[in-house]
Amino acid sequence: MESNGKGVSIDGVPLNFEAGEIDFGEPGTNGQHSFYQLIHQGRVIPCDFIGIIKSQQPIYLQGEVVSNHDELMSNFFAQPDALACGKTPEELRNEKVSDHLIAHKTFSGNRPSLSILLPSLTTYNVGQLLAMYEHRIAVEGFVWGINSFDQWGVELGKSLASRVRAQLNLSRTEGKPVEGFNPSTTMLIKRYLKENAPITVDFLRSKS
Repeated sequence: MESNGKGVSIDGVPLNFEAGEIDFGEPGTNGQHSFYQLIHQGRVIPCDFIGIIKSQQPIYLQGEVVSNHDELMSNFFAQPDALACGKTPEELRNEKVSDHLIAHKTFSGNRPSLSILLPSLTTYNVGQLLAMYEHRIAVEGFVWGINSFDQWGVELGKSLASRVRAQLNLSRTEGKPVEGFNPSTTMLIKRYLKENAPITVDFLRSKS
């Protein structure tokens, strides 16, 4: 997905829009206290919710009205609904919510999401998910007129890492000063070399 992060078209023409996407997520309800507030009332972030019909290990605890899987799936169904429909000030007033909380509890709704309900969590179904996302990225590349299959930015980072690797070796083995980097990177490398003594071969042998 990161390969769609381009600044020019496949022909080398600068883009007049931002390409690429940022993907993040959490399993189950972990995301509710990590970023759900952001997607409900902050910036608009299109979301994919992926649910599984058949649990691999459903657990029913005594005193609970549903299984652990049903509990998770309750949130799977509810969160996209909340994003789509939101909550109006009128609904809040009908629920006797205090006036000073109306603005804070109002949800605009109309926030895009996609719900994907898989029959079970199998290697085949996971493969289908991967194929779907790969297809989506390729189509985005076609629409934007960019190459979704090269990573020149990554190559730049790798080449710079090679220079740092050589510098670390020279500084530790021959005492060479850190040079050839921008001031910020130079300072960071110097601090790293000062505080992080190398692990010698003799040390590794003594531990084996």
